Amino acid sequence: MGGLALLARELGHEVTGSDANVYPPMSTQLEDAGIQLMEGYSADNLARRPDLVVIGNALSRGNPEVEAVLDQGLPYVSGPQWLGERVLPGRWVLAVSGTHGKTSTASMLAWLLEEAGLAPGFLIGGVPHNFGLSARLGGTDFFVIEADEYDTAFFDKRSKFIHYRPRTLVIGNLEFDHVDIFPDLGAIETQFHHLVRCVPQSGLIIRPASDAIDRVIERGCWTPQQQLGFTPTDDWQILLHREDGTEFAVRDPHGNTTEFHWSQLGRHNLANACGAIAAAHHVGVAVSDCVGAMESFQGVKRRLELRGIPGGVSVYDDFAHHPTAIENTLAAVRQHQPGKKLVAVIEPRSNTMRSGVHAGELIAATESADQIFWYQPPEMNWSLADLVEGSARPTAVYSAIDELVAATADAVGPGDTVVIMSNGGFNQFHERLLAFLEDR
Repeated sequence: MGGLALLARELGHEVTGSDANVYPPMSTQLEDAGIQLMEGYSADNLARRPDLVVIGNALSRGNPEVEAVLDQGLPYVSGPQWLGERVLPGRWVLAVSGTHGKTSTASMLAWLLEEAGLAPGFLIGGVPHNFGLSARLGGTDFFVIEADEYDTAFFDKRSKFIHYRPRTLVIGNLEFDHVDIFPDLGAIETQFHHLVRCVPQSGLIIRPASDAIDRVIERGCWTPQQQLGFTPTDDWQILLHREDGTEFAVRDPHGNTTEFHWSQLGRHNLANACGAIAAAHHVGVAVSDCVGAMESFQGVKRRLELRGIPGGVSVYDDFAHHPTAIENTLAAVRQHQPGKKLVAVIEPRSNTMRSGVHAGELIAATESADQIFWYQPPEMNWSLADLVEGSARPTAVYSAIDELVAATADAVGPGDTVVIMSNGGFNQFHERLLAFLEDR
């Protein structure tokens, strides 16, 4: 929604917004763009009777501002519908979908196009360091979008990506998530089937080998596909040259192999990179022209972002929201820093994590860490205590942030690494830990 606000502002609209507990980097972007943010929801926020109200999918009936919009008969629309009607028509949309890696892949893709001189527009669910903002209209017909399967709005229960109508579609992976709106993986596959139905015959679908994606495609596909992966049978083959993923090569469908060196970590990021390279190639960017762009790619805020090294302790921030994401991130850090102590601090904040549906996978997801600290949110209705008993590594659960900060700081010393994993503000845990370590 913050990205949509930036696009609307760039189109020349006066934009204001209501939200609760907004935190950086989005709050900073909105402030820099001159967009007034009203804390909390109230009918008073609509006193100027806006020409259009764009309602985010986090809001539902019973919200006082939503009720006021309906009672006053104000025109309203969902964010994805507004985007699909006001920004995307006539543009070549490159959509990046999947359970994991959407933000990173979309950021890479936008940077590849930028470095190729294509000046793309984009809407990304994070802030790529190379751009310093999460959305812009761009200077050409190309538009890169992070295509989320979450539902559109309280009045439109289709997945958001149905509104985007991409010509180039990357499906990075497909697992069960969003337990608050999807009963099972099959329901998510149905939404992806609807997305695939929207891609034209002149377009391209880029995907890895996956049983779930296979089931989606088998329900009907009218678009050419290219498969990426680590095997010789893949159209785009990834060749791993360093275990931490910082050196790799890509063999394209024509049999040409191109070497890459970059700063990002992990096998999962190599799959993200290959998807971005294949999508850029579809719009005419030569693979060889991607080498320099990948080398200069700086990553995304809150995606394994190094926040500082106070007292010799490397502190990373990561937007983990699913056991697979936790496992991939910790494995990447372990491969990059073998022999060093790795401490994971995890807040299970997403609706799926808080539901407990993935509880049985969390212990295995943290096997790469030497020590694990869990935060027990007060509103979560199941206990993390079983994770302590089932873990073969030192594990503890805390329900007070100050105690968690102190325990984490006590567990690390110079040369050690802390990875903080949460898809929210985490009660400013990152800033508190950095300050604590700096003071020490």
